[in-house]
Amino acid sequence: MVINPRTMIKMNNLVKSVLFTGLIIIFLSSCNMTKKYEEKEAEEIQNFLGQHPDLDFELKESGLYYLDVTVGTGEQPVIHDTAFVYYTGYYLNGTEFDSNVGDDLFSFPVGEGWVIPGFDEGVMLMRVGGTARLLLPSYLAYGNSGYYMPSYTPLLFDVTLDSLTLGPGGR
Repeated sequence: MVINPRTMIKMNNLVKSVLFTGLIIIFLSSCNMTKKYEEKEAEEIQNFLGQHPDLDFELKESGLYYLDVTVGTGEQPVIHDTAFVYYTGYYLNGTEFDSNVGDDLFSFPVGEGWVIPGFDEGVMLMRVGGTARLLLPSYLAYGNSGYYMPSYTPLLFDVTLDSLTLGPGGR
């Protein structure tokens, strides 16, 4: 069977149109799902805050909720310092998902992207010797990737800044 070249062009255009329309539909439904998850997460955070009125979090411009539990008296970290911390991470329902308390200190270079953004930002607000509680919306934690934990999961961390090693150039 011989196919007329014009018929072939029309078929190719039809296939392209169907594929393009399908991609548009997938994109739009994906946007709707993202919006639903973000709304559910915002509601979850507000419910948590409503159930814990004693936790007087300060809402930072980034969306980080920050609470000094004990204000430290030492240095405040700056980018490139190495922070040594104890932490415990919780889901908002109170379930612990990770902790190094009772183990070795966790260390990381501050402000260099070695940890999730909200954790980095929160530690930079602390002083050595201090303890803080950080409430991270998912976009400051693991986002919608589903890596390490479910997508769109807000997290709560209790963090103690034990010590610092000053970065290049000191202070």
